[in-house]
Amino acid sequence: MTIKWVIVVLVLVLVSLQARLWFGEGSLAEVWRLRQSVKLQEQTNAEQRERNQVLEAEVRDLKQGLEAIEERARSELGMIREGETFFLLVE
Repeated sequence: MTIKWVIVVLVLVLVSLQARLWFGEGSLAEVWRLRQSVKLQEQTNAEQRERNQVLEAEVRDLKQGLEAIEERARSELGMIREGETFFLLVE
């Protein structure tokens, strides 16, 4: 009769551990969800890094040279130099 009790106790312990593995804190489902979240965040971080590099280069250009300022004034504000003639090509 004692062997039956030992087996029952061991089965209960095994079921308890399995339940925690599948449904409890730190379960496989939670680990999978966290890995997906980390992967998504790494992708977002990479995109933001690229954007930061572009903005950093633009800031560097604006600080160092007048060419970037002139280009921006021409394209965004429609400005032209004195003595220039503006032509708008319509397709």
